[in-house]
Order: sequence, then C-alpha cells, then structure tokens
Amino acid sequence: MGIFKRFKKSNPTTSPSENADNAEQAAYSNKPPEDDIENSGAASTSAELSEFVPDLASTEQQDYDRGNLWQRLQSGLKKTRDVLKTDIRDLFKTDGQLVDDEFLKRLFAILVKTDMGGGPAEQIKSRIESQFEGRVIEFEDVLKIIRGELTELLTQPTQPVRFAQSGPSIILVVGVNGSGKTTSIAKLAHHFQAEGKSVLLGAADTFRAAAVQQLTIWAERLGVDIVKGDQGGDPAAVAHRSVAQAIEKDVDVCIIDTAGRLQTQTNLMKQLEKIFRVIQNQIPAAPHEVFLVLDATAGQNGISQARGFSEAANCTGIILSKLDGTAKGGVIIPIRQEFSIPVLFVGQGEQPEDLAVFKVDEFVAGLFDEV
Repeated sequence: MGIFKRFKKSNPTTSPSENADNAEQAAYSNKPPEDDIENSGAASTSAELSEFVPDLASTEQQDYDRGNLWQRLQSGLKKTRDVLKTDIRDLFKTDGQLVDDEFLKRLFAILVKTDMGGGPAEQIKSRIESQFEGRVIEFEDVLKIIRGELTELLTQPTQPVRFAQSGPSIILVVGVNGSGKTTSIAKLAHHFQAEGKSVLLGAADTFRAAAVQQLTIWAERLGVDIVKGDQGGDPAAVAHRSVAQAIEKDVDVCIIDTAGRLQTQTNLMKQLEKIFRVIQNQIPAAPHEVFLVLDATAGQNGISQARGFSEAANCTGIILSKLDGTAKGGVIIPIRQEFSIPVLFVGQGEQPEDLAVFKVDEFVAGLFDEV
C-alpha cells in the first residue's frame, strides 16, 4: 500500500490558480540571487538562468569536495556553536557556577537562541536542574549534558532511502519557494547517479517558468532525462507523464519536483492529492519517498513549514539545505522531536556533490567541536 493511502479522499479537483499567494517570497527577500531566480514567476532565458546553475566541478575537485564535505558542513554550524560555547561560557564568572533559578533561566534563553525551540531547551534545563540544583556545576559539565541530550533527541533509526523492489522508485520533493528545492533535487540526482542508478526528473512546478528552466539546465549538465509541461499547466499531468516515461525507459529513480506553495494555502493539499492519485494509478506503492527540503537559515519558520507539508504530503524524510555560516542548524532538533521525520541528507554549496547523508554524531560534533 502506498504511503498516501491513509489520506482523505476528495473529489477530483483542478490544479490551483496561477494567482496563488506568493507571500513566501517575502520571507526570502534577502536570499542570494539563486533564490530570487527560483522565486521569479516570469520566464527567463536559459542563458540568464545558467548563470545561477554552476558549472560542474572536475572529477578531481569532486573527490576532494566529497572528502571535505562534512568538515565544511560542520563549519556551517559555527553560528550555533558560538552560541552554545561562547554564550554559555559567559554564564560562568568563576570556574564553577551555582545552579539556581537565575542560572537555569539564563541557560534556557541561550539554548532557545540556537533555534532548538522551547521543548528541547526545557528538557536540557530540567536534566541539569535534576542533577545539579543547589550545587556548583562546571562549564564542561554543562556542555557534556547538552551534547548528550542533543544526541539522544536527534538519534533516529538507520533509514536508507526506500527503493521499489522492482520498477522505478518514485520520489516527490516538496518545500517552499526559496528553500533550495531545485538545487537539492539536482544534488539528489547526482547522489543516485554516483550509486550507479539511472535518474529521470519531472518538472511539475509548472507555475514558475524559472523553476522548470533551472531544473532543465541541471538535467542537461547531469546528463539525465527530464519531463516538462507548459507553464501554468496541470502539475499532475507532468507527474503522470514522468512516471509513465520512467516505466517505459526502465529508469531506476524518478524525482518529481512540486510547486513550492505556502503550507497555509488550502489548494496545496488538493494539488498534492491529485498528484498522488495519478502516480498511484500507475504504481500503487508510489511515491516511495516524499522529501521535504528545509532551509537551515529559516529558523523557527522551518517548523511551520514542516508542520504544513507533513500534514499535506506525509513527508518521509528531510533534506536540510544551505547549512552554511549564516544558519542555525538547531531548528532540526524540534522538527525531529515533534514530527519524527528523519533527516536523510544535509546540503551546502551549489555543486551537485555538495550533499551528504545525515549522520547524527557528525552533526552534533559540529555543534561543539572546532573544525
């Protein structure tokens, strides 16, 4: 049975209006040019868009980058690391500090600054309170407890990508505009190619011509087929043709892009349900995975995105994008705690190989250890 069989069935509906709310663009108004292009509703030439799709690195450079990706990802957690180490150290006027109400209050405020949210911050504060209330605690003891709690909160079952036992594996990718969705799809395609799998892309984000064109450029550079539709056309029709072509060509993995609508739009659920129906009419167990792309710089807004898309699409995994020096990667902690959606990949940079399988130990190490 497909993962969407438990959805409420609704009457067939038409695809959303082209006049959909574009409020999500405002939240990303200060993003790099790549996101401005991705959010643009106007058609752009391939030459213009190609400026925002970097040339592929040489094989030698790719090997180097793969070996250093987790080191760069850990560097990308510097903002959170500075909060955890520098701000907490400021709590200690002497070598040790008495654990009283004032200390716990200030510690809680610091933890919340990492974007981990009130729940995990309260859990860490309570652990320290239960072990050290009325006693003196050392700085290193605080870090040790925080590190242990975060490791426990983020620990998830080893979950490789679920592939179909036979025939094409269908993967939907969802996420708001500006989250790095298009680039993450290219990275995901490259990741599967490196595993020896054939890949086909479906450009079902038909309401943004720039998104289709950008994905087309990526497909050309990666050497994979892509299925497209007319601008403003029915996304479900593109999804249907993508799956049909994947079956016909015996492709291993079919990755389908979807419209980056705001999670609050009522049409999102209907549009996704329609896509699911046409896919399941061809492959009942599909889609085999639904990946949510979350911008690591989105902060607490990422939680509302996860809530909206998990309800609409029953997401099975998260790709955490843009994990650079401006990000506070702590947002993944409340998302993992509240929704139990595993983080499968983390990304940084613009090259296809800038994607790594998420590893809890390495991620937590990046929150504490200097690179």
